[in-house]
Amino acid sequence: MKPTDGLDGVTLAPFAILAGAGVSYAKKDHDWHLGLADRLVAADPRLFTPTRRVIVDLADPASEAAATEWWLTLTGAGGEGMVVKPWAGLAVNDGKGRLVQPGVKCRGREYLRIIYGPEYTRPEQLERLRQRNLGRKRSLALREHGLGLAALDRLAEGAPAWRVHELVFAILAAESEPVDPRL
Repeated sequence: MKPTDGLDGVTLAPFAILAGAGVSYAKKDHDWHLGLADRLVAADPRLFTPTRRVIVDLADPASEAAATEWWLTLTGAGGEGMVVKPWAGLAVNDGKGRLVQPGVKCRGREYLRIIYGPEYTRPEQLERLRQRNLGRKRSLALREHGLGLAALDRLAEGAPAWRVHELVFAILAAESEPVDPRL
């Protein structure tokens, strides 16, 4: 942790640029977003900090092994974990035309102890955790993501604020649905 005084000392680690004047960037691939984030870091390194990343070729076992080792080192040093994202960007559809989840948190063992308790790695605890039905949480996350993309599109199209706010309030309403917050 570094000291802060008001906003002095606060840094941002951008990983996506959602929109600009009159345009949504949801269809841009992750390389484009990270390239722009790197330009922000270069322009103002006091305000912006680099977003650490590993690009993984899932068809290459060595690439997967390198990413796994990176994650183990990161979490072993006390890092919370990482987020795995599709390279194609925020508005990716699967083979059936359904929206793909924009990211999956992969938290480390020690961070999960905070959430699930100190003995969560005991076999009976792990079995109980594996039995949870995550379908509802995934469905909610995808609905919220879709609403967010639609709000970005409306904003970029210059829609009246109330039309953008309709979707924002829909996201907030979805957030009020009861789900296990530890998922």
